Amino acid sequence: MTNETFWVPLQRDVITATGIDARTYLHSQLSQDVAGMRVGETRQSLLLQPTGKLDGIIRVTCVEGEMFVLDVEPGCGEAVLARLNRFKIRVKVDLTLGRENWIAVRNVSTPIPGSIPAWRCDGSAVDLRSESEIAEYRQGSLKDYEQARIIAAWPTMNVDVTESSIPAETGITEVAVSFTKGCYPGQELVERMDSRGSIAPRQLKYVVVDEGCVVGQLVEHDGRFGSITSICGVHALATFKRA
Repeated sequence: MTNETFWVPLQRDVITATGIDARTYLHSQLSQDVAGMRVGETRQSLLLQPTGKLDGIIRVTCVEGEMFVLDVEPGCGEAVLARLNRFKIRVKVDLTLGRENWIAVRNVSTPIPGSIPAWRCDGSAVDLRSESEIAEYRQGSLKDYEQARIIAAWPTMNVDVTESSIPAETGITEVAVSFTKGCYPGQELVERMDSRGSIAPRQLKYVVVDEGCVVGQLVEHDGRFGSITSICGVHALATFKRA
């Protein structure tokens, strides 16, 4: 795969949050600062259990003042919706779940109008909430998409990380966690590890491996051994135990 811009069809589980308490409720539940989001703004976030373990990796987009779209990997929506509903007590917010067909554009070099920032929100990866093909770019393959994801070191829920993972293991806290916002479930573990400079028991890292490696195989990197969680050719994500 080259660095040529490409697009692929993408399915997402989409939760729409509406109501006068939508903003404040999501702010109280997610690791990201939702209260300060402007209309049209997108941020990555984590949804945690009270213990600090991971319930979901979520992208949040503010559509209107009190209307937000939360999208997750297909198959993860029901678990995220159930978790959000669990703490929804005496708040006026409606949460509805659906599955939508989107377009993912990767290796982006120029802004694409109407696009939603993806992965690390650095402009190189965006999604379109549309099924329309983009004529000016080539259609890529799922292999192209997976390789781009791995190189970006962006984890997939239930593949690279699970409900037993903690935020520091994901490698994305710098874009998915606000360390200045108020309380939310799981915040204590996040803040404690950050303030102490603690290293997670396991860490997800991008590595280049030999051809023929498979998921679950042990690989060596900087004197440590890790287990491959995602692989595409010589590009892999692997979980390494703390030294």
